[in-house]
Amino acid sequence: MKKLMGAALIAAAGVMGVSAAQAQGGGVLAQVKSKGTLTCGVGPGLAGFGMPDAQGNWNGLDVDLCRAIAAAIFNDPSKVKFIPLSSKDRFTALQSGEVDLLSRNTTWTMSRDTSLGLNFAGVNYYDGQGFMVRKKLGVDSAMKLEGASVCTQQGTTTELNLADFFRTNKMKYEVVAFATNDETVKAYESGRCDAFTTDASGLYAERLKLSVPADHIVLPEIISKEPLGPVVRHGDDLWLDVVKWTYNAMLNAEELGITKANVDDMLKSENPEIKRLVGTEGKFGEAIGLTNDWAYRIVKHIGNYGESFERNVGMGSLLKIARGQNALWTKGGLQYAPPIR
Repeated sequence: MKKLMGAALIAAAGVMGVSAAQAQGGGVLAQVKSKGTLTCGVGPGLAGFGMPDAQGNWNGLDVDLCRAIAAAIFNDPSKVKFIPLSSKDRFTALQSGEVDLLSRNTTWTMSRDTSLGLNFAGVNYYDGQGFMVRKKLGVDSAMKLEGASVCTQQGTTTELNLADFFRTNKMKYEVVAFATNDETVKAYESGRCDAFTTDASGLYAERLKLSVPADHIVLPEIISKEPLGPVVRHGDDLWLDVVKWTYNAMLNAEELGITKANVDDMLKSENPEIKRLVGTEGKFGEAIGLTNDWAYRIVKHIGNYGESFERNVGMGSLLKIARGQNALWTKGGLQYAPPIR
């Protein structure tokens, strides 16, 4: 009977998108705990979001989320193995189990959410696609790119949005597509195309790498919705909860005014919302397979969402991107987390 039940569990797991190993091993969280490290798929190098420094240390908004999850699980943000993935390889790496999650400026779309066997755990950066051109081109609007050649990366929503934009506005253009982002940027800088298109955040990041950044401008138009966020495999609700609530905890911490600097003092707070977040009241950590101080660990090691944003892409960074739509909902932005209660 036990063998039959085990076989049935594994068969059911296959239908639901969970591997046999996951079904027998208790899912991704159990596997991560067992191996003692989190394997996180990140971008191959996008300033502000995911990029190694000269010493090989990874930094960025997406990297911080990986470290926050490691902090929640192990109380040690260094227990992360970063796997750089191209746009072409990222989903295959996640589907195959090469990485435990994907955290690398990936747009949440319906087809990705329904046909790839994946789940998006939230939106850690609201973005939109734009264009960059050389100032000497004399173009101040994307509506003036009639007949332009445009460099973009293959296999991305960027390529699809580009086609939609020119078709909608009945303009002709020439697409010059490359397999990797680095190839795309190099082609643009060498003059193989008139414009370069990607998410606006990426345009600001890539402009810093150009030989004379001031010679290039980002045009004002945003032509798409690009909600970027972490991705996990279908069929493991506990792991989805861990990733989702790690991010929610960072947002809630910012809203409640809990920072790296004051989180220890917040352990003495009598505010019930703060008590639930730092773990001095309730058993919310146990509900997702973690200790009850899971969110305290996140803020202690990484900080809240606002702190991560500012040092990686905001005014405290080289990119100097305004919070804009990534501000908290209490400040006119879109960032809004469900409560811990």
